[in-house]
Amino acid sequence: MKKPKYIFVTGGVTSSLGKGIIAASLAKLLQERGYSVTIQKLDPYINIDPGTLNPYEHGECYVTDDGAETDLDLGHYERFLNIPTSQANNVTTGRIYQSVINKERKGEYLGKTVQVIPHITDEIKNRIQLLGKTEKFDIIITEIGGTVGDIESLPYVESVRQLLWELGHENAIVIHLTLIPYLAAAGELKTKPTQHSVKMLMQSGVSPDILVCRTEYKISDSIKNKLALFCNVKKEDVIESIDAATIYDVPNLMLIEGLDNVVLKKLGLTNNKQPELKEWNNFLKGFKNPKNTIEIGLIGKYVELHDAYKSISESFIHAGAKNEVKVNINWIHSEDLTIDNVPKRLKNLNGILVAPGFGERGIEGKIEAVKYARENNIPFLGICLGMQMAVIEFSRNVLGLQNANSTEMNNKTPYPVIDLMEEQKSVTNFGGTMRLGAWDCKLAKNSKVKNIYKKELISERHRHRYEFNNDYLEQIKKFGMVATGKNPKTNLVEVIEIPSHPWFIGVQYHPEYKSTVLNPHPLFVDFVKASLEHSLN
Repeated sequence: MKKPKYIFVTGGVTSSLGKGIIAASLAKLLQERGYSVTIQKLDPYINIDPGTLNPYEHGECYVTDDGAETDLDLGHYERFLNIPTSQANNVTTGRIYQSVINKERKGEYLGKTVQVIPHITDEIKNRIQLLGKTEKFDIIITEIGGTVGDIESLPYVESVRQLLWELGHENAIVIHLTLIPYLAAAGELKTKPTQHSVKMLMQSGVSPDILVCRTEYKISDSIKNKLALFCNVKKEDVIESIDAATIYDVPNLMLIEGLDNVVLKKLGLTNNKQPELKEWNNFLKGFKNPKNTIEIGLIGKYVELHDAYKSISESFIHAGAKNEVKVNINWIHSEDLTIDNVPKRLKNLNGILVAPGFGERGIEGKIEAVKYARENNIPFLGICLGMQMAVIEFSRNVLGLQNANSTEMNNKTPYPVIDLMEEQKSVTNFGGTMRLGAWDCKLAKNSKVKNIYKKELISERHRHRYEFNNDYLEQIKKFGMVATGKNPKTNLVEVIEIPSHPWFIGVQYHPEYKSTVLNPHPLFVDFVKASLEHSLN
């Protein structure tokens, strides 16, 4: 079996420079050239995974088909490459140390003193190379989280140093993403932060092969020459990454800069096939030339940090481009919604999405938003907790079950229309214990959702502990809410809809995790289409 080539992406000067977008853009260009490519993320924090992190801390927790709770960058990888990631694509320091400590407890180190080098670095190297051993990839891109110089990143940088030596320089290279700040007072771009960042990387024994420079302004040849001279690279290895209007412009910008050519040359790969990005640019055309604009209300409890709903907002971009519509998201905090202000706050919306979440904070506002959408025939999509809120609202206001609730919010509710899943009742740990990953769902014939998917059996990703209580199935059906999607093995209700409403669907799963640039999710596409029709009426 041919061994894969490795590309390591490090960052300097500051965090949030966009290592994930650069990695995904490069991977897209290499994919267009015919290579099989995957990307993995190494996160320096000690949490086992982001599953227990508050969304305010780290943005959304992205879930893979195999049930891994991962960093939101994996969402970017999937949206750009249109291929699924897995447990092996995201590694945290917590997972590394957990594995090493478990081995030590089992006596696998034969009485040796367990140390950062070689034991932690060996574990990191094994995780980096795991994808290459289990699946056939030509190129594996590894993004190292954090910034060079951070204490927590040091074992990862050391592991890269060792791998560069072990694999050989023709099989592994380093791309260092850095910042060229513009000082308005001096009226010029400054290279010194990049020089210091590269110096710090080299002090760890790693020399960058390629510099990708984030900048607000064009980088002149003289600056490229200066960076090449002081950072030990060739001028053609200095790549400009100028601020883009959208992340989806970055593959084209990297193509113009020739990043893929430089990478292939460094890795000794000859390929004359040029990336066309035909389908990608068709998407961009639809995205940048909308014929209409719609207003969608996203009702959530973490709306101050838009990254908490990253996959949802990106799904609207994909679906909007497909419909040639600009989707304006109105970020509405559910805690701010009351029975008195809902008509005023929501009256100009063409569609309402009630977002996922956990806990009782802000749920009454979500319920009021559902009620407004239902009573005013506004297209409605409820995701996970949003679907559960739709069931609670319907039970209270249509069935007349006052105080109907979820046992998550009120464990003494007289009408537990949403209840803890049976297999969750004995669970005491929070990390990685929910229903996670891809599960099958069978859609009812002649249902709106089956017409949207155009098939009977679907597979979608989950992340929840509570479910629709089937004791109330016949009651809600009698009053006009129908369960139109169920798990064929467990009978778990996956989809509810109101057939008499123009477009009212709630799903227990997370469709946003499966929407990509080239395959916008059908639920979002149809929801945007329905919202457009509402706006035109």
